[in-house]
Amino acid sequence: MADKRTEQGELRQPKESEARIDGQLAGVPPEDLRRLLELRHPDPHSILGAHPNEHGVAVRAWHPDAEKVLLLVDGESPRPMARHRAGLFDLQVEDRREAFRFRLEVHYPGGRVFTIRQPYSFPPTLGELDLHLWAEGSHERAWEKLGAHPREIEGVRGVAFAVWAPNAAGVSVVGDFNSWDGRLAMMRRLGSSGVWELFIPDLAAGALYKFEIRTREGLVALKADPFATATEIPPATASVVYRSSYEFGDCEWSAERARRDPLRTPISIYEVHLGSWRRVPEEGNRSLSYREHAEQLADYVAGMGFTHVELLPVMEHPFSPSWGYQVTGYFAPTARFGTPDDFRHLVDSMHRRGIGVILDWVPAHFPTDAWSLGRFDGTALFEHLDPRLGAHPEWGTYIFNFGRNEVRAFLLSSANFWLEEMHADGLRVDAVSSMLYLDYGRREGEWIPNRYGGRENLEAVSFLKELNERIYARHPGVLMIAEESTAWPAVSRPVYLGGLGFGFKWDMGWMHDTLEYFSKDPIHRRYHHHHLTFGLLYAWNENFILPLSHDEVVYGKRSMLSKMPGDRWKQFANLRALYGYMWARSGKKMLFMGGEFGQWNEWNHNQGLDWNLLDYDEHRGLQRLVRDLNRLYWSEPALHEADCDAAGFHWIDANNADENVIAFLRTAPSTGRKAVCVCNFSPIPRTGYRLGVPEPGLYREVLNTDSAIYGGSNVGNAGAVTAERTPWHGLPYSMSLVLPPLGVLWFVPERA
Repeated sequence: MADKRTEQGELRQPKESEARIDGQLAGVPPEDLRRLLELRHPDPHSILGAHPNEHGVAVRAWHPDAEKVLLLVDGESPRPMARHRAGLFDLQVEDRREAFRFRLEVHYPGGRVFTIRQPYSFPPTLGELDLHLWAEGSHERAWEKLGAHPREIEGVRGVAFAVWAPNAAGVSVVGDFNSWDGRLAMMRRLGSSGVWELFIPDLAAGALYKFEIRTREGLVALKADPFATATEIPPATASVVYRSSYEFGDCEWSAERARRDPLRTPISIYEVHLGSWRRVPEEGNRSLSYREHAEQLADYVAGMGFTHVELLPVMEHPFSPSWGYQVTGYFAPTARFGTPDDFRHLVDSMHRRGIGVILDWVPAHFPTDAWSLGRFDGTALFEHLDPRLGAHPEWGTYIFNFGRNEVRAFLLSSANFWLEEMHADGLRVDAVSSMLYLDYGRREGEWIPNRYGGRENLEAVSFLKELNERIYARHPGVLMIAEESTAWPAVSRPVYLGGLGFGFKWDMGWMHDTLEYFSKDPIHRRYHHHHLTFGLLYAWNENFILPLSHDEVVYGKRSMLSKMPGDRWKQFANLRALYGYMWARSGKKMLFMGGEFGQWNEWNHNQGLDWNLLDYDEHRGLQRLVRDLNRLYWSEPALHEADCDAAGFHWIDANNADENVIAFLRTAPSTGRKAVCVCNFSPIPRTGYRLGVPEPGLYREVLNTDSAIYGGSNVGNAGAVTAERTPWHGLPYSMSLVLPPLGVLWFVPERA
């Protein structure tokens, strides 16, 4: 049995020996025998295995390369089976037992002997209800039925395999357990469902496998399991039979999450690429493992005061420079950093430290690798055949066919898998815009209008609505976040109100406008003042997250610190001011790793962050500022309770473009508690700046981004200011302030 694992999934012509028809078997019609030997029989169980007849039981087996096969029955002597041409073996047994149990002793050239149970004596492993839900597109837990599952059937341990390949002529399970020989584990098709299944006895977790699929044209492809929960380490591509033994210890966390209202609680997200957050130079510059991240990343994020981490896709992907956004394993954490249970440990460790875990999830498209989902059974199965619907011209990927029931069930199950099996606290859905528009990234004539003549992808819209409704119904308190960059209305509004049903949407407009403003030399900022104020015209149309993401620090866009104008001091001051403004403004927060301490270099996925920069006071000061921003954001209800509500924001001074100053008020509607933010985005200190406030009394200066502890010049107000009965800015009281250069101040009224 030579190892035939030489193909990576590409279609090929079957070898001559694979299709040769030789010999006859008693009781088997010639046409059935021919289809069996061509590996395109829909039910090999009807021929192979044990079959009662008027004489007893006919036992049949196919081991093409074997010299002889002996039938083993407990308590009886071994009996040789008759060998026919093409490696078919049979034996008539005078046995009338309802459950005829046997094993085979298979002898190969060179003295190799294997004792096995046949897979053709076991009942189907999927029931009618599962097949119905799958075909209907409503199966939410399909990973429990399709794929590979260690289980026990009729007292025998083994692995149940199932795969959807409705247009295949024949499907086999191949792996290291059968020398990748498709003749030894042919699957049966379950009616019209298109699902093929097989239970292989005595197989255990850890086995490598793929599905060998024969197309109707007679070609052969080796395909990784779409439902695999574990894989080989890339660039190897085989699926791995896996059984989890991990027990989570986060019951209290999950219960508290279900009670929490995300709109009214602080959300401050640290975006992380696991492969490059921290590396080990002493060991070949390797990335940290899941378990190392569970200790180091959890400690760091908790210490910095972030409420969540958001991980760039951890789903298996073959090409590391894609950062995980070209997914091939929709149910498998990448094996680069450890096992699936190692990943579970990482999530559990985050929860034990009070940190939520958001995963980037990519249902918009998938890569064209021949061993993966594309042209899975020789036809466009998961994707559209027409490239105007089924291919992304910009990314060189396939687009899911959102109108196909089974594809919807596949994606719906994938989303549920990460929330249920891996205990993730939310999904950030990537590239939603590309799903919504049929003409996304296409020129005239390269797309097909919908049935109404429009550009909207009606099937994708329907899927997203169903996805969000089902996820929120099953997982109260989770976060469903859309990366959507257009003006599509009501992305983060409930479906029953006409929305797409997401909980949050990235505010890409705020990100672009704000970075455009801060990139300008302060002397020119007066002409770009609208970039600061325009976003507040639509800030409550959606539930927004303010993202400073990985996309903004690659491909020549420069790091956050390098974007800032001026000399070194001004660059740090500008970035501190940006963060002080961002954390005070309405909207949840997100910052990509490295931005918190001021990376000078663009993010490079092949190397770790420049942690050595923390040897310098300026970088440590910036890091301390972000830590304090998170602490204050968490502790002051005025800063988070109405992040997504117009009642939580009020302009004090929106029009002082000449001095590069803005000021606003944040309010907690439940208590009326307030916080005042004033920003001086010029390098000129301003004394005697009068600012209107709503209440009299003492206002504590709870934050000054120009403080010496953050690396600033320490210009400020000595910690507090008293408001006077002098109306200003349309408010009944005011206070006279010193505004630091390129500085942001936060004030909170002192209450008895």
